[in-house]
Amino acid sequence: MNPPPLRRIAHVDMDAFYASVELLRYPELRGKPVVIGGGRNATPELRPDGTRRFARLRDYAGRGVVTTSTYEARAFGVFSAMGMMKAAQLAPDAILLPTDFDSYRRYSRLFKDAVRTFTDRIEDRGIDEIFVDLTLVEGESRSLGLRIKNAVREATGLTCSIAIAPNKLLAKIGSELDKPDGLTILSMSDLESRIWPLAAKKVNGIGPRASERLAELGISTVGDLARADLGLLQESFGRTYAAWLARIAHGLDDREVVVSSEPKSMSRETTFERDMHVERDRAVLTPALTQLCERVADDLDRKGYCGRTVGVKVKFADFKIVTRDISLPVGVRDTANIRRAVGACLKRIELDRRIRLIGVRVSALERRSADNPDGPDTGPIQGELPFDC
Repeated sequence: MNPPPLRRIAHVDMDAFYASVELLRYPELRGKPVVIGGGRNATPELRPDGTRRFARLRDYAGRGVVTTSTYEARAFGVFSAMGMMKAAQLAPDAILLPTDFDSYRRYSRLFKDAVRTFTDRIEDRGIDEIFVDLTLVEGESRSLGLRIKNAVREATGLTCSIAIAPNKLLAKIGSELDKPDGLTILSMSDLESRIWPLAAKKVNGIGPRASERLAELGISTVGDLARADLGLLQESFGRTYAAWLARIAHGLDDREVVVSSEPKSMSRETTFERDMHVERDRAVLTPALTQLCERVADDLDRKGYCGRTVGVKVKFADFKIVTRDISLPVGVRDTANIRRAVGACLKRIELDRRIRLIGVRVSALERRSADNPDGPDTGPIQGELPFDC
């Protein structure tokens, strides 16, 4: 019996996706720091001479958060989920644009359809990224990666970064190594030279707080983590998380590419750059939570679902995780109803410690009714929240 073929998993990640879509619309902004996330007031103004007047980040006032930014803005330290006012301090002259989710969804469909011309073994991970199982697709990895990149560019006019590796863990890490417009081929033999020198925080699932705790143990890189004593990790992180850290440090990941077209839930979460105080950091927590609701609502709308159960996840600074959910009489898919349900869940959590992560989840999914495509209004659910302004 012939051995099974070696797995080839690709992670396809669009480069600064929302910002890149906007640059197609406003090509004069190429090479400039641009931040996406403003409201209607950030809509460019067309001058009589045909040129456009763009809003500047320095003029922003409010509690919004950055949706995304161009690489030029990231050079100033401006990243997604950052408070807009903090971003304005870092890059006051950056251009500010409003979000346009209709356009982002359209380009998302275009790039995914382009990849589907190679295989239907695709796991949708959001509007701008997918995993692709290329194990049974003919062609050498580098040549195949170039063909996929060219297909995406022809379909959208946008660039993507691709990594092809033996598993999802390495593919996800690899797609960041040569951004933007990168193509990275990894094997297990590349672990020591390409993965171990990386900062531990580069691994998805190791957030700022975990990185700090690892640094306290003298562990700053993935290689340090691979050489660390398992008992020491268990003392600091517990048995389950320590075992996961040891596995990922050695590039081990047996997760399959999930192609199922019927998801059980849709969720979004964000880990903060620092632990958030419930009262003093309202200006960051409240818009961040609302944006998570918006992103889940966008996922539901894009895939044609609504959900009857809405939940919230809070990870505190001591790594304790608390979840709460609420079952609704009818399915919801819009931001307002999801936000109200999340508020009801939060009222059942004792927010007595600093927060390092929040997440929003909608489950008990059902296909949206053709008779009521917008979904019902469940009415008011919440009162004022601890960090809701």
